[in-house]
Amino acid sequence: MAGKKYREALKQIDRVKHYPLEEALKLVIANKVAKFDETVELAVRLNVDPRQADQNVRGTVVMPNGTGKVARVLVLAKGEKEREAREAGADYVGNDDLIKKIQEENWLDFDRVIATPDVMGAVGRIGKILGPRGLMPNPRVGTVTFDVAKAVREVKAGKVDYRVDKAGVIHARIGKVSFSEQKLIENAHALLAAIIRSKPASAKGNYVKSVAVSSTMGPGVKVDTGEARVMAAAA
Repeated sequence: MAGKKYREALKQIDRVKHYPLEEALKLVIANKVAKFDETVELAVRLNVDPRQADQNVRGTVVMPNGTGKVARVLVLAKGEKEREAREAGADYVGNDDLIKKIQEENWLDFDRVIATPDVMGAVGRIGKILGPRGLMPNPRVGTVTFDVAKAVREVKAGKVDYRVDKAGVIHARIGKVSFSEQKLIENAHALLAAIIRSKPASAKGNYVKSVAVSSTMGPGVKVDTGEARVMAAAA
């Protein structure tokens, strides 16, 4: 059963109405439920079939205002690349030693894994641990690269991965309720623009079916997709 604060927040929102993005974000901020600084998330339902390989939408975007959370970065590399990763601000750097720690201790005190191509053979040994948690390095999202310094800096600056789920929805954080409306709007626009640029050639009809925004503990607010359509036309 929903708590009293949630029920009170729900009364402030028209569950049928599709709000302009700015107004929707104002409602989310004004009706925060928890005492902690809740994460604000954008949910975008796409007109794609994720079961088709050519419609499995995924990518990355660096939020212009960060996400409110500094990610803990693990870099798996060797030699000179280890030094570059440390200088760029990686939290953990290593190779076989950290792979063994993950294997034997189920150590997962990190939010992102970056690896150089020459160690991916060894990284494959922990694929069954990292994969289900969305942590496996992937060249498509820039986490398998020799330019580890750039990859680390982007993640620390607020780089977000997005991927459509089995229901055809992308969920991604765009900040915190403590952010200003303008910062959240700018982040939301950046995410929507990236998703639109990722539109598969095989996707037909109205690509963005619906958009909603919510905080960690608060109710969702439906967003007018007209804004997304304008961005689609400009992309």
